[in-house]
Amino acid sequence: MIVLGYGLAVLIGITLGLLGGGGAILTVPVLVYVLGVGVRQAVPMSLVVVGLTSLVGVLQHSRGRNVNGRALVAFAPAAIAGSVLGSMLALRVSARLQLTIFAVVLLVAAGSMLWGARKAPAPPRAARPLSLLAGIGGGVGLLTGLVGVGGGFLYVPSLATLAGLDMKQAVGTSLALITVSCAAGVVGYLGRVPIDWRIVAGFSGLAFVGVGIGAALVPKVSQATLRRWFAGLLLIMGVLVLIRR
Repeated sequence: MIVLGYGLAVLIGITLGLLGGGGAILTVPVLVYVLGVGVRQAVPMSLVVVGLTSLVGVLQHSRGRNVNGRALVAFAPAAIAGSVLGSMLALRVSARLQLTIFAVVLLVAAGSMLWGARKAPAPPRAARPLSLLAGIGGGVGLLTGLVGVGGGFLYVPSLATLAGLDMKQAVGTSLALITVSCAAGVVGYLGRVPIDWRIVAGFSGLAFVGVGIGAALVPKVSQATLRRWFAGLLLIMGVLVLIRR
């Protein structure tokens, strides 16, 4: 099972490299159901893995100037506050409720990816009020701290449709938001939940390898087809988590 778990870490990285997000949402179920980590531990461990993997993506995107400072400033403070609040809330709810919420997030992500794969890319729109952007950032941050997801499947469309960014900037800025919100969430768990740093290090390292492989495959693979297949996987995982929670 350990070999399978670390193999799936590479697969998660490949998905991140190919799609610019989404793969990290599988980190928690892999940690829990394949590597046997408890839910309480799996959430902060996922935050570390997702945050570090996103940071690698941020460094790549920043070289191409695809991280938008205005949108980052609009979203980040609320995302950080929401993530800290989510981590504090996670310590007060049952593991069963955490998994239920996580399963719902998986199903919503699957629906979002399927809908996005069917629609033609929309042109960037005019930016919306900062208060609306901050509210979305806070909501996604809350989910990040509570169930250990990065939130890229929500950040990217929000940045494109509400902050008026093109898709390259939306992905790059989303990765920056994921990085800071994951870091904030981890701070909320430190000293309260034990973290197996050996698993985190191995999982993260293999995910980095997968990101490189995925990035190299981008020109050769249909993104729309990938999104549909991955959405199907998320749908199956969401149903399984609901059943097994």
